[in-house]
Amino acid sequence: MDASATSDEALLLRYAGGDVAAFEALYERHELPLWRFTLRLCGGQRANAQELVQEVWFAVTREAPRFKPDARFTAWLYTIARNRVIDRHRTARHYASLDAIDGTGATLAESLADPDAPQPPQQAEQAEQGAAILRALETLPEDQREAFVLQTEGGLSVEEIANITGTTLETAKSRLRYARHKLKALLRDYA
Repeated sequence: MDASATSDEALLLRYAGGDVAAFEALYERHELPLWRFTLRLCGGQRANAQELVQEVWFAVTREAPRFKPDARFTAWLYTIARNRVIDRHRTARHYASLDAIDGTGATLAESLADPDAPQPPQQAEQAEQGAAILRALETLPEDQREAFVLQTEGGLSVEEIANITGTTLETAKSRLRYARHKLKALLRDYA
């Protein structure tokens, strides 16, 4: 069966039944969005984000047999990730600010070696825009930033965000609306 046409939920159930290739397909689908989500909630601290991402995938492998197929995999995955980030913040007893990063996860040497990568002037403009976006995200209250990142990086619905964050549907909608409004105002020069 072609894994690319299989739902995430079906892949996780196949993995729980012993199909390692199903896990690999899930990992490939969600590796980068999960990394970006975790990185943004970790304040741009790559080492912390990498550790957390590994913890999340280990949790997925451990918890796969208990996954309920009526739940959406991405909501389940991002709930695990969010809980790991919260636990890390409680342990560290502080919340670091987001660092200016390019968001690709590639090093400068890797991006310069890529023949399809933007040339230095475009890279500078993209880096400036990326830094502006991260600075704007940093100004959002934590609950608005979290809702926004869950939706943009996790692709989660408002209902799923409300469930994950333990709020009402209206509260989740409001957080997203305020986050978008503030980001739009802050990023007006880059539109």
